[in-house]
Amino acid sequence: MASSTPSTAAATAATVDDTTDVHFLRQALAQADKAPLRADNYRVGALLVADGDGDDGDDANPGTILATGYTHELPGNTHAEECCLLKYAALAAEHTPGPHRVALYTTMEPCVRRLSGKMACVQRIERWRKATSGVGVRVVVGVREPDTFVRANDGLRLLEEAGVRCCVVSGLEQEIMRVATAGHGPTTEGKHD
Repeated sequence: MASSTPSTAAATAATVDDTTDVHFLRQALAQADKAPLRADNYRVGALLVADGDGDDGDDANPGTILATGYTHELPGNTHAEECCLLKYAALAAEHTPGPHRVALYTTMEPCVRRLSGKMACVQRIERWRKATSGVGVRVVVGVREPDTFVRANDGLRLLEEAGVRCCVVSGLEQEIMRVATAGHGPTTEGKHD
């Protein structure tokens, strides 16, 4: 059985509905499965979902999927969270005001560093949050990022320090890693920068 837990003590106040979080993480996993097979990255999926109880005047109903994304969906060596937020930004201009609270579901912990030199997903989430002042963001992940490509990714800790509620949903790790590492060969195991 899958369960959601705050990623650190800082997130203990986050209210988590295990059934809802697992449901949306499974949909994010379906997005990850669309990503091309490559040995040099993880296949990750993401969803941006209207969050909350709907009693605060949100235009979007809680549980409404606002945008989706997966690794390399858009041109330019893109990550899942990046694709999701870029697609939402394009749509949000037409649908203002947006929800007051959102949940970003991502199969793997957002990165803190990109080997390509592009903006890391943690930075991108923070910039998006600041640009949409007043929007409460909750990040829900299925697995922490392994050390295969970037050592000691502490994306959730950095997001929590910036005031973003984060939690890790347990129980889907094997499925997520099976999809994430499809296309990896023995040469990528243990590869560090």
